[in-house]
Amino acid sequence: MILRSTHVQSALLLAALCFLFETSRASIGDRLPEFGECVDTCIEEVCKEGGPVLQCDYTCQHIVTDQRLSRSPPPVNPVVQYHGKWPFRRILGVQEPFSVLFSLLNLLAHQHGLSQIRESMPVNYPLRRYYIWFSYLGLVSWVCSMVFHTRDFRWTERLDYFAAGASVLYGLYYAPIRIFRLDKRTPAKLSILRLWTVLCGALYVAHVSYLTLWRWNYTYNMAANVTVGILQNLLWSWFSITRYKRLKKMWAAWPGLIVMWLILAMSLELLDFPPLGGYLDAHSLWHLGTVIPTVWWYR
Repeated sequence: MILRSTHVQSALLLAALCFLFETSRASIGDRLPEFGECVDTCIEEVCKEGGPVLQCDYTCQHIVTDQRLSRSPPPVNPVVQYHGKWPFRRILGVQEPFSVLFSLLNLLAHQHGLSQIRESMPVNYPLRRYYIWFSYLGLVSWVCSMVFHTRDFRWTERLDYFAAGASVLYGLYYAPIRIFRLDKRTPAKLSILRLWTVLCGALYVAHVSYLTLWRWNYTYNMAANVTVGILQNLLWSWFSITRYKRLKKMWAAWPGLIVMWLILAMSLELLDFPPLGGYLDAHSLWHLGTVIPTVWWYR
């Protein structure tokens, strides 16, 4: 946003920025006196020159981080978070470049898997449409992830969270259909499938409605996704163990092995550390860790 050199616009934008800064101060970096002074000074100077005010926050994060790293001795934790995020260095305006790159690799993995399904799977195979929807939701979720990690705004964050939630819930929806073959056209299984479809749809609508209309709750959102993920992981692990015992074929254990890989990849999130070189962090490595399991899953 370019600020014109008029007193009215300056006053309005400064008031809005002050409100945003006050409501988003939740991390250690937000409370550092030197960070607050840097932002205030930057806004004051940029307003005089009619420059991009919203760059002040980003610029001051790196000024303060560089100052803390150069101290002798440096603080115990020289690199701290600002507004709940590490101070990343942008490339061509991209806020978290490695997360965007690895999200793109996941997107390509789903795209390749979708082309495999369309080319090699018979059109009349009952599960084909469920696989295709799995691909579609995967594509949407990784596009939204790329957009969010390119630039973190309120609407890009919500798109990313809702798309990821839909993809995770669809994984749970699809698992019992495949494992118990609910796609087979018997009256009993059709009734169960209808009820299961309505239940999953209602759960997703309730989830989005709560976060949108009632309260944007990060803890709840994480708990909901983890719970859904654990349930489908248990189903696939049980499926793999029973199939392998019966068939004694290594490919029968693939779903369980993929689940183990994904759990290990997700554990990278627990190793939250400042981005190496200002670019590579644990979250981006988690995205990288899901590429091979995705390709493997389509096989």
